[in-house]
Amino acid sequence: MFSIGEFSKMAKVSVKTLRYYDEVGLLKPARTDVFSNYRYYDTAQLTDLQRIIAMKQAGLTISDIRAILNGGDTVVLLKKTKTELAKRHKLLKESIARLDLLIKNKGEIDMKYHATIKDIPEYTVFYKQGMVEKFADLNEFILRAGEEVGAANPNLKCIKPDYCYVSYLDGEYREKDIRVEYAQAVERTGVDTDTIKFKTIEPTKAVSVYHKGAWGKLGETYAYAMNWMRENGMEPTELAREVYIDGPWNKKSEDEYLTEIQIPVK
Repeated sequence: MFSIGEFSKMAKVSVKTLRYYDEVGLLKPARTDVFSNYRYYDTAQLTDLQRIIAMKQAGLTISDIRAILNGGDTVVLLKKTKTELAKRHKLLKESIARLDLLIKNKGEIDMKYHATIKDIPEYTVFYKQGMVEKFADLNEFILRAGEEVGAANPNLKCIKPDYCYVSYLDGEYREKDIRVEYAQAVERTGVDTDTIKFKTIEPTKAVSVYHKGAWGKLGETYAYAMNWMRENGMEPTELAREVYIDGPWNKKSEDEYLTEIQIPVK
C-alpha cells in the first residue's frame, strides 16, 4: 500500500486530482484509515488511473467516464463525445476566421459593419409576391399586404417578437419594376387569398449584418456581407432577407432606420 503522496509521485498525478477523483467516484482508494481518514492505494490502481487519464485526455466528461467505469456503453459515449468535440471544433474554426478578419482590418472592432452567424428558427409566415415600380413604393406594398391578410383572417396575430422580411426575386439588381416577396411570421396558418399565401420556412443558419441608415444605401451592406461570406468559405442557400426593425413607421429620420440583412448559408 502507498500513501496518497507516494501514489501521486508514482502516477505523476497531483494529490489534489486524486482526492477529486475519489470525491466524484472515479478512483476510490484501496483503503481509507477510519481514524485518520488517510487514503492508501495499491499498484493495481495505476492502470485504472491511466485509463481514466486517457479518457479525460480524449475529451470525455467526468460523468461520461464514470458511466463507462460503471458498465455503460463505451462506444456510444465515445461517439457522443466525438460529436460534441466536432461542434466545438467548428465553433473554434469560425472564431479563428473572425479573428483573422479583425486582424486583416487592423483590429478595427468599431468598424461600420460586423457579420455574425445566427440560427434562424422555423416560422409560419404569410407572404405576398408582386412588383413595385421603385424602392420607395415598398412600404406601401407591405401595408397593403397587411390589410389584405387582415381582411381574410381578422383574428390572425403576428408573433412576438416580430419577424418580417422582404426578399428580392429578380436575379439581378434593379432600380425599377422590382419583383419582391414580403413575408410576416404569424402564430398559425390562415386562409389563403388570391394574393396572400401561407407557408412554413425551415430553420437555417444565416449570416447577419445590421445596416443603420437609409434603405438606399443597403447595397454597401450587401457588398460587405457577400465579401465576408466569400472570405469565410460560405455560400448562400436561399434569397437574402431584409428584416426591418426601425423605419418610417417609428422613426422620423432615415438616418435612424435599422435593417438587418440575413443571408441563409451553408
